[in-house]
Amino acid sequence: MEKQKIVVLTGAGMSAESGLKTFRDANGLWEGHDVMEVASPEGFAKNPELVFEFYNQRRRQLLQVKPNDGHHALVKLESYFDVSIITQNVDNLHEQAGSANVLHLHGELLKVRSIVDESAVQDWTIDLNLGDTDSNGNQLRPHIVWFGEMVPMLEPAIEITSQAEVLIIIGTSMQVYPAASLANYAPQGIPIYFIDPKPSVNPSDYTNLKVIEKNASVGVPMLVSQLIENSSPL
Repeated sequence: MEKQKIVVLTGAGMSAESGLKTFRDANGLWEGHDVMEVASPEGFAKNPELVFEFYNQRRRQLLQVKPNDGHHALVKLESYFDVSIITQNVDNLHEQAGSANVLHLHGELLKVRSIVDESAVQDWTIDLNLGDTDSNGNQLRPHIVWFGEMVPMLEPAIEITSQAEVLIIIGTSMQVYPAASLANYAPQGIPIYFIDPKPSVNPSDYTNLKVIEKNASVGVPMLVSQLIENSSPL
């Protein structure tokens, strides 16, 4: 018997309890700088050192934190369901926990790419600075989708969401587009679960929506237990 298809959309709230700071909590500021200064092509052109330092700090921080109970619960879900995770997060905490199918909409903090060739991506765990180049001598940049840039993984994410039989949305404000529009591609009427301590949706926003007002580390294990309990034996 085929496993039921569960698609999980995760945002900053998924990682916050692991100790990763979110822009939402800082009113969109980083050390007094507007987010556009450190996460846009214009900001990079104007002050690349500032952009590098922003991502260097985040990379260092990521290397010191661990997945939380929410991440681990999603791994458990894979034993019973066909699980695909689509994340707005640039950390690798889903992978660290052991999730097998993770699509990063906004890039990955532990990767860099050439400024002239988007496909020239490589793993990177140390600080990135001016003068760090690819094999052709081109400057490297964070492998991150900045504001104003295309989201190359959006089409695959839409395709995955359109196959969902259950949709779980965790720790996202549903304000960042195009990621926020993904839920609209889920088949009409499937169960949708929204887990966030300060939910920005109402049960009337979607058909068959259940809102769980909990942090990810509490709400996700709770929901996973329910789904496993209610699933038919394999």
